[in-house]
Amino acid sequence: MNAALFIRHRAKSGQRDAVRRVWEKHVKPRALANPDHLAYYFCFDETDDDVICVFQLYRNKESMAAFLSGDWYPGYLADINEVVADAPQVMPASLVWAKSIPANL
Repeated sequence: MNAALFIRHRAKSGQRDAVRRVWEKHVKPRALANPDHLAYYFCFDETDDDVICVFQLYRNKESMAAFLSGDWYPGYLADINEVVADAPQVMPASLVWAKSIPANL
């Protein structure tokens, strides 16, 4: 069964682009290379200039656990903790239904 995560980060005031740079350095290349990431959306909240919303869909819970326990992850956490205001809100979910769009849109 697929495993999903909804994550909400609050950047320190004015640091949302810094959060994005940390994410682009550590997470984006690994998510792109990970065949078990079925979907990944990194979004800026349009109602709050300091909030980032992320949706991740993994092949299963094991692939999610493997990704989040990679040897690169502690470095990401160290860097991200410099630019976020507090711990992220992480909401695990189970996929019930989805409509996919072509990747080139």
